Amino acid sequence: MKKKLLLLLLAMICLVPATIPAASAPAPKNVVLTDAKSGRAFVPVRILSGFEGTSVQWNAAEQKIDIAKGDVQLTMFVGKKNASVNQQSHSLTDAPFTEAGVAYVPLQPVSELLNLPMDRDKNLSSISLGQGEERLTLPLASRGATDSGGKPIVSERKSFKVGGKTFSVQMVTISLMDPKVQLDVVLAGDKVGKVEDLSSIANRHKAAVAVNGTFFDAYTSGAYKAPYGYIVSGGEVKKTASGDKRTIFTYDQNLLAQLIPGNEFSERYDEGRMEGALQAGPRLVADGKVALDVKAEGFKDPKILTGGGARSALGLTRDHKLILLTTGGATIPQLAEIMKQAGAYQAMNLDGGASSGLYYNGKYLTAPGRKISNALIVTYR
Repeated sequence: MKKKLLLLLLAMICLVPATIPAASAPAPKNVVLTDAKSGRAFVPVRILSGFEGTSVQWNAAEQKIDIAKGDVQLTMFVGKKNASVNQQSHSLTDAPFTEAGVAYVPLQPVSELLNLPMDRDKNLSSISLGQGEERLTLPLASRGATDSGGKPIVSERKSFKVGGKTFSVQMVTISLMDPKVQLDVVLAGDKVGKVEDLSSIANRHKAAVAVNGTFFDAYTSGAYKAPYGYIVSGGEVKKTASGDKRTIFTYDQNLLAQLIPGNEFSERYDEGRMEGALQAGPRLVADGKVALDVKAEGFKDPKILTGGGARSALGLTRDHKLILLTTGGATIPQLAEIMKQAGAYQAMNLDGGASSGLYYNGKYLTAPGRKISNALIVTYR
């Protein structure tokens, strides 16, 4: 399976793009784009050559795209609705186009003509194309989402009112579809069991944003401070947690991010698409609603069950933005309501208390009270 995935990725990388970005520009993420008016979807043509038996050719001079699979030969032109199937005239509902150096073709005719089944996941805001081991899932975004214009990282100090109490929070929102944005889960000292200042972790990795990650053995007297839960970085499992039910944040190479139950980790990782992950929990928000089942996730600590304190949380919006947030004095139910009000469609708790920390643009927004075991970082290059 992993061999097929590798071949798919190599094919996507090696295919000549419709236009060639400047040498300094980052490679755009593979994203299915939708038209705001029609709602119809467009897929990057470069991914199609990754499916078995499919070839793609690009003629830059003619802005022509030739796609062949089996006995089907499909020819399209950028900016034109006129196409041909096996040299017979064929009219498209929408014309192919280019954005951020990538050629996009209308998804529906490609799916039907090339026999590549597609499935849309509204909760994940994604589209899956193909089937079996070749099934590829891509983020779904509006046209223009892959452009580097606007502010991809926004820091705000906000207030939220929950049950008569007002919470002041530090919040950083990151547009995951921006081609310059990348994520990584990093270990203190680049080794399991070490601890390090959050600012030091951020500086070593030239991070624009960093937040503390999983729980760990903060109170042991020994030098080894074991992190709790699964940790994945660069597609490699750095720490395992077999049987743990706590919520896991995961993302792939296109930064399609989601929250999954801990007992699904092995199955999801074996699919070969997981680029990074960290496990903390409990889950706070599911599908836009507060969703707490703390005991079912295996938590027994009163600090999580009933207590209040400094908190860090992570959330995802429906349009693929990552929310990182810190606040003080909140119980887990209060934190869940805060994340819902902050716009999270999915959200989970991170390690808190003295570990809670948020770093942005070279300084602390929230300074941790101790060294930490690991962090989720955002780079912008």
